[in-house]
Amino acid sequence: MSFIAMNRFKIRPGRETDFETIWGERESRLREMQGFREFRLLKGPEHDDHTLYSSHVIWESRADFEAWTKSDQFRASHRGAGKRDGESPILGAPQFEGFETVLHEG
Repeated sequence: MSFIAMNRFKIRPGRETDFETIWGERESRLREMQGFREFRLLKGPEHDDHTLYSSHVIWESRADFEAWTKSDQFRASHRGAGKRDGESPILGAPQFEGFETVLHEG
């Protein structure tokens, strides 16, 4: 079955477009990796102090995801993360969540 890797981000109010631009302009190397299936950046609910986003990546297996985290492609795609001019649109550190698929319909 598959493995889903998610990171939740709390984005400062009014900085949503900045955050989406950062993701849109990044050097994604996911397609080079064995086991990569799909990536999505999801926009969630707005709160008084933040808007919730989640990056959502589907992998063939946990092993494929772990290989990504140790790869040159991972280092290249995360180079310069958090090193933007001015205040970051992100409040705090992202929260990682990993899920093994136990049931699938599709």
